[in-house]
Amino acid sequence: MKRRFLALSMGMLLIASVSIAQDDQVIANIIKEANENSQLENLAHELMDVVGPRLVGTPQMKNANDWAVNKYAGWDISAENEQWGEWRGWERGITHVDMVSPRIVSLNAMQLAWSPNGPKKGIKNADVVGFPTFANKQAYTDWLGTIKGKVVMVSMPQPTGRPDYNWDKFGTEESIAKIKKDRNELSTAWNKNISVSGFNSRTIVAEIEKAGAAAIFSSRWSRGFGANKIFSAGTESIPNIDISLEDYAMLYRMFQHGNSAKVNVVSESKELGNVPVFNTIATIQGSEKPNEYVMLSAHFDSWDGGTGATDNGTGSILMMEVMRILKKHYPNPKRTIIVGHWGSEEQGLNGSRAFVEDHPEIVDNIQVLFNQDNGTGRAVNLSGQGFLNSYEYLGRWMAKVPRKISSQIETNFPGTPGGGGSDYASFVAAGAPAFSLSSLSWDYGTYTWHTNLDTYDKIVFDDVRSNVVLAAILAYMASEDPETTSRERSVLPLSRRTGDQMTWPTQRSPNRKGGQN
Repeated sequence: MKRRFLALSMGMLLIASVSIAQDDQVIANIIKEANENSQLENLAHELMDVVGPRLVGTPQMKNANDWAVNKYAGWDISAENEQWGEWRGWERGITHVDMVSPRIVSLNAMQLAWSPNGPKKGIKNADVVGFPTFANKQAYTDWLGTIKGKVVMVSMPQPTGRPDYNWDKFGTEESIAKIKKDRNELSTAWNKNISVSGFNSRTIVAEIEKAGAAAIFSSRWSRGFGANKIFSAGTESIPNIDISLEDYAMLYRMFQHGNSAKVNVVSESKELGNVPVFNTIATIQGSEKPNEYVMLSAHFDSWDGGTGATDNGTGSILMMEVMRILKKHYPNPKRTIIVGHWGSEEQGLNGSRAFVEDHPEIVDNIQVLFNQDNGTGRAVNLSGQGFLNSYEYLGRWMAKVPRKISSQIETNFPGTPGGGGSDYASFVAAGAPAFSLSSLSWDYGTYTWHTNLDTYDKIVFDDVRSNVVLAAILAYMASEDPETTSRERSVLPLSRRTGDQMTWPTQRSPNRKGGQN
């Protein structure tokens, strides 16, 4: 009996040793491949420079879907575009704005997403006007009668184009206090003046369009040098164009000082009707537990002020690179490994919500999902998303990640479930253990999140490579783990905001027919 027990014990030790050796070799191969044969720069060039921005419903978004399927095919990975809905089809054309009086200068301008097409011959020699001070509602009504054929500026002109950190670095205490006071007072006065009309800064745009304005100029500063947020147009029949802070402020000063500016405007776009929209799904089939799933996740769509480099081009190429490396060095995973490149995250997690709704057989059997979204930085935060035992399995897998990567990651267990913000939340709401690899900022919120500056040059490839190693090792360890992850939920704390007991987020249906007039 003792001899049998001893033999069994030695056999188990031998199996464990072989398993550890295999883990160490695969992980070593992952690290070497990621650092010595990285494809990130080429993927970034092809996606950001060649395909470009990926606004839902545009031909560029479909080009990105097809490009990804072809890249996966080149790595011998099965991939397909899965339709989840329809969206308003639209394609950006040329935007060109010249001030032609009192002097000639080309302005830094960009039509907003889904902006209507301008006149075929352009807008010529149009007066540019802002809001006068409205003494009462009648004064506003009288002003509306004067703007037909004119270009109307609808955003508050900023008193400074220097971000706060620049003032804090170089300004005196008095100048810093004054600029903040001036900005606050200007904002209060601006909103009060618009309120006289009975509308707000958003709803007044439709009234101006109805009154016959030729175009709308707006400027949504992102509190950084040269950075403007580029979202969707608020008009239905006339161009809605974003103007850079410095050019917009100049135009507004001319209006205020009576030096009337005139502009020529070319603003081209195409309406393409309702078009199908897709998620791109790639799969490496599992060998032992093919009906259990390790998922990688990143939204593929972007706004289109820049090229969507850090939101979420970096997350997209990160997950593609992880799949390439796993296919090369771990071609027969125990569990099936799936990557989801989601559409229309920016309009409300629509692509991932559709996948969750359409594929309960996968969602119910997810071992783990890792999502990356918020910028180009190396991962620095990992929350347990409210799953009670997440520390046990995530901690076990993280132990295999190189110390120079894992030591920079702050953890929060069990944490609280994310209700939105990025696509992992779609899966958390369905009870699947899904986690965000949350990144170091690199001034993401100011300079690249939804701005005109979200371009290839902002990518920090060393940080993205670090995230490739992290995500690939975690996916490998999750696939190999003999145990199935626990979905047990923690008792959520009281809300700091309301004082009430927090509840688990509710699974929500996607908008499958969006952006249509």
